[in-house]
Amino acid sequence: MHNGRIVRLKDKRAVITGGSKGLGRALALRFVDEGARVATCARSVDELNRVMIELSVKGAHGVGLPCDISDPDQVHQFAQKVLEEFGSVDVLINNASLLGPRIEIAEFTKSTWDRVIDVNVHGLFLVTKAFLHAMIKQRSGSIVNVSSSVGKVGRAYWGAYSVSKFALEGFTQTLADEVRQYNIRVNSVNPGAMSTEMRHAAYPTEDRSKLKSPDEVTDVFVYLASDESRGVTGQYFEAQKFKRTI
Repeated sequence: MHNGRIVRLKDKRAVITGGSKGLGRALALRFVDEGARVATCARSVDELNRVMIELSVKGAHGVGLPCDISDPDQVHQFAQKVLEEFGSVDVLINNASLLGPRIEIAEFTKSTWDRVIDVNVHGLFLVTKAFLHAMIKQRSGSIVNVSSSVGKVGRAYWGAYSVSKFALEGFTQTLADEVRQYNIRVNSVNPGAMSTEMRHAAYPTEDRSKLKSPDEVTDVFVYLASDESRGVTGQYFEAQKFKRTI
């Protein structure tokens, strides 16, 4: 029980990348409310520190470190710190990503293209690998990869971001099949349109007041992180259509 209610992630050890703002911040706060211990990382030190203060106000004593997930050394240092503090991890939310420019593919420079792929694909691989062995050792875990509608249906001007999310879906299905034997489940979630800085960068003229806030789409992530989703793996979820059935 927590403040008179049942918590669904009691004593779960969760890692959330990109936790300094938007969906990552909302997930960190929600997971703590659900009883989890949370470790998070982000590139922005100031924004990350603000989130860690918010978590501490809730009584949480987690881990927050600056980290560019496309940098193998920084990922190794982050994972090492988390595993030293937590012993192992039960949940990994691969949330951090880079939008990149919304231009025609013909207009991309190689360096700009590479930067998006480095963060969204190689970073996904590096972070997952950094924590996967701990999950395999304990023979349990839940990995949730944050996807997008343009990772299912490609659309003009989404370029490297769309390609990276298609890669994420392939990564999710491949890994789910590989680690099923270790009782580790791997799923993807499309959070849908939310009022975030990334969404605003993609649609600068959109009326943000008509969009859901990130904290309104966290239910499916709690479900997938909890024991309620035991046996659910290799699946794609749309957060804004999710209805809890348990």
